[in-house]
Amino acid sequence: MSSDIDTLFKHADSQVADILNKALSDKEISPQEGLRLYNATGLDFHLVGMVADEIRKRRVGETVTYVVNRNINFTNVCIKQCGFCAFSRDFREEEGYFLPTEEIVRRAKEAYELGATEVCIQAGLPPDMDGDLYEKICREIKKEIPDIHIHGFSPEEVLYGASRAKTSIRDYLERLKESGVNTLPGTAAEILDQSLRDKIAPGRISVKDWIEVIKTAHSLGINTTSTMMFGHVETVEDRVNHIVKLREIQKETGGFTEFVPLNFVHSEAPMYKYQLHEGIKQGGSGNDVLLTHAVARIMLNKCIDNIQMSWVKEGQKMSQLLLMWGANDFGGTLINESISTSAGSEHGQLLRPKEIRRMIREMGRVPAERNTNYKKLRIFDKEKEIEEGLDNITDASQFGSYTELIKINKFHYVNPRRK
Repeated sequence: MSSDIDTLFKHADSQVADILNKALSDKEISPQEGLRLYNATGLDFHLVGMVADEIRKRRVGETVTYVVNRNINFTNVCIKQCGFCAFSRDFREEEGYFLPTEEIVRRAKEAYELGATEVCIQAGLPPDMDGDLYEKICREIKKEIPDIHIHGFSPEEVLYGASRAKTSIRDYLERLKESGVNTLPGTAAEILDQSLRDKIAPGRISVKDWIEVIKTAHSLGINTTSTMMFGHVETVEDRVNHIVKLREIQKETGGFTEFVPLNFVHSEAPMYKYQLHEGIKQGGSGNDVLLTHAVARIMLNKCIDNIQMSWVKEGQKMSQLLLMWGANDFGGTLINESISTSAGSEHGQLLRPKEIRRMIREMGRVPAERNTNYKKLRIFDKEKEIEEGLDNITDASQFGSYTELIKINKFHYVNPRRK
């Protein structure tokens, strides 16, 4: 333990100091203790951040990782009407789009040629979807680009795909794996409390089914991320309980590669725009964001090594600050980001690798490019900068945007019931 922390403990609240000492001894923090840390103020607040940073240093060192990837959200047409989602469109709406498989492959190939090692594929749940659509997409991508890592299909999509294919979750995951899916995004988690889910997204995948998909994927050797959406109508207790659920799953399966806190982007989200719930917040405050990353690092110590921040939701400067509050991963370059952007995020759709490396260096840390499973591909421990691939793109508009995509006639979704 650093002498600075040791000295400050003498002036901290004794309960907080005891919990943080326990964390520094690599002992598991209980939900009640996590809640106490979440409510820290003044000196105690800063100590939570310092201890999270110390644990981060012990677990993963001074390297900050990122992945060169591209998001491909191939349709915004969805049968669900989640209160937090401004991305989806009902199949009867004019702004629905659906990218044909050849366009998905073209985007993946374009990214690969610019240095991407991963494509992240997630989308809405279109009605009348063919049960083998996801498999076809993956096979076509792998046929063209065998080396690309497909990080695709949330537990919600897996459940929907299995239902459309009229098969079990396990069988469907085996089929996805065989067709080229390498890892799953652990999204669609929001808050793993059923009563809260019924409130903000009735009909969304249940807690039970989300856990079944995740555990089954892990048992098949398919790693996943884990996430939590915070800053809407949930309580701090809900957040702590969510983190504990993830910790229990990880102790059982070991299949989570990272944890990503996702701050609620409010401005275009229907449940905020139309004030559907009393007391709904505009996302987490600055202090809230810092504490969420720090408490996650402390509670997930020795279970999940990588804490990723979302630069799309937090912006560049807050993301830099989070590197001092437990985070060690900058996420991906993304290239196309439609879901947060449609909800009102103004932090852009693309961060070039050189920009990520600059921000990491500005915080006194060492940038490293990784793959999806956190193997370090290149460590940039020298100050000399390189420019290649995506770094040389001067006009990101060539990749298109969500606002343009929903207006392109050739990608317009055609309701199969009207054909």
